[in-house]
Amino acid sequence: MESFSKKISDMSEEEIENMSKKINCTLTKEYKEHKIFSELEKYSDFYNSLGFSTFSWFTMGVKGIINFDNYIFSSMKGTLESIKLILEHGKINDAFSLTRKYYDNVVINIYALLYLEDNHSLNNFIVEKINNWVTNKEKLPDYKVMNSYIRNSRQLKTINNLMFRGEYYKKMRIRLNDHTHYNYFKYMFYNDNEMADFGNNRTKFLEQLSIDIKNIFILHFIWLFTIKDNYMMASDHIDYLDMGETPPKNSEYWVAPFIQTIFDEVIKKNRPDLVEEFKKSTCMEIK
Repeated sequence: MESFSKKISDMSEEEIENMSKKINCTLTKEYKEHKIFSELEKYSDFYNSLGFSTFSWFTMGVKGIINFDNYIFSSMKGTLESIKLILEHGKINDAFSLTRKYYDNVVINIYALLYLEDNHSLNNFIVEKINNWVTNKEKLPDYKVMNSYIRNSRQLKTINNLMFRGEYYKKMRIRLNDHTHYNYFKYMFYNDNEMADFGNNRTKFLEQLSIDIKNIFILHFIWLFTIKDNYMMASDHIDYLDMGETPPKNSEYWVAPFIQTIFDEVIKKNRPDLVEEFKKSTCMEIK
């Protein structure tokens, strides 16, 4: 180790930089085969299916658009695909930044849905705050205001009490902000896939990112379907009606297979504490 240090001490700055980029200058097999890549694909496929299955549902309270949630789901799908793409090129800090964007998108989606439910009525058929956002006339409130609105929702109170035990989500937000704004110099190193990584930190970052994206997904799933449980509905009921046939009894409560699958694979395995409370919030036949 001593002779190695002496050798470096004799090098110019340019030689040291070139050497560091030759050492471990390619992403490792462990990195390339990390589970996060298949997870991101799974979440993207979910949002693609969700957008397709909810396309015909109307958003009440806004003008000129059938269902703005479809556009939000499509945006989330695009963000997750972007995260996967830039991770394949080793741009870890950018991936954390886009993860914060995904989190923001979740908060926007749930805030808009809650605000519409709280304010839409026959006497207030068009909810101006959300309608103005949809028609590009007004910004939504900042993140803190929207997040507070969601956290204080009576409809989500029991779920939120379970969801936010401990400080995981608070710490995650800080972590995502640290990467986004380069709050610490150390994060600069991990947007360059040629930079030496002696401590295998890239893979460690992937592991943390996998955990964070999974928990954002869980948060969105539970929030969304607690508010809009009809979005879980399988297509069978509508298919029978479209064919002019009488749907099977209670088929309007059947859950789409792709939703049941993700519920089994992600929610049950990672947050079993939420499962029973979530089932109590819906009349849909989710197992």
